[in-house]
Amino acid sequence: MILPAVRWVPLLALMSCLLPGVVAAQSAALPPAEAKALLQRIRTAASTGNYQGTMVFSVSGTFSSSRVGHYSVGDQTYELLEALDGRQQRILRHNDAVHTLWPQAKVAVIEKRETRGAWSTTPQEVDPQALEHYELRREGEARIAGREATVLLLEPRDTLRYAQRLWADRATGLMLRADVVAQGAPGQERGVLESTAFSEINIGVRPQPDIVMQVLRNPRGLEGYRVVRPQQQRTELEAEGWALARPVAGFRLVGSVRRGMEAGGGGSAQVLQAVFSDGLTHVSLFAEPFQADRHRSELQAQQGATATVMLRRGEHWITVVGDVPLATLKLFANALERRAR
Repeated sequence: MILPAVRWVPLLALMSCLLPGVVAAQSAALPPAEAKALLQRIRTAASTGNYQGTMVFSVSGTFSSSRVGHYSVGDQTYELLEALDGRQQRILRHNDAVHTLWPQAKVAVIEKRETRGAWSTTPQEVDPQALEHYELRREGEARIAGREATVLLLEPRDTLRYAQRLWADRATGLMLRADVVAQGAPGQERGVLESTAFSEINIGVRPQPDIVMQVLRNPRGLEGYRVVRPQQQRTELEAEGWALARPVAGFRLVGSVRRGMEAGGGGSAQVLQAVFSDGLTHVSLFAEPFQADRHRSELQAQQGATATVMLRRGEHWITVVGDVPLATLKLFANALERRAR
């Protein structure tokens, strides 16, 4: 599966029903001005703060953890993520330059990320635009990673997206935890589809850009690695001969790229990626030439909050993926049309 995303990660979903103040009576939606100010504070903290810690990602009873760091120096941003479980993986980012290292496989992927909306290594930024499609409710207070947090609920205005419960650090606004929750029937408890949270964090640390740059600037550090440099070029759906005939309510196109991907047999294939956002969540749509040896079975699948739809459309293979219900992805897939250029 072609995925640009590395989730910002993690606490235990099992704790969702145990934290005091989280499961609360239905509260009224916050006034628009107050809601917008809260989301802007979360966004600013995620993008401009200096913090490092350990995050845990929980989905379908499986847990993984990563060490993360985010540093801002003027208008420069530095991020790192190192997986602590399973396959070794390190991701280092300086602005839009990203190195993904797989030490066990001795593979390094070096690229410039043109479309950042669908990926991040650290807590996501919530665009206040999300209030067009969600109501923001205050649910109480709780402690996450030893810090006091305000618990908020983003309630969707329709069935095309999931609700999200957010824990925002009271002192800084940084998002400490986010649960994606399914909409339950009236009076029923919501089910947690996946959870991401800090298990420990230090906020306001001294920036350490050299941790990132010593790898990005040192080619000797990649000796023995097979270096892959996917090529990306910004483009438009229409320029590539595609159109979304029927917009999916609440989602807008935030960027399109044409990217080279390694294919079977050592060759390469050109893949079109378009990213759509409602301000909180993202949907990525991929279109590539159909290859019978690679694209064998159409698919509809869901794990946790992430759904995937794969299907053939004429001489092309379409993949749609996002943290939304399957029905939403089907709307994207059905609306995509091939048009003459």
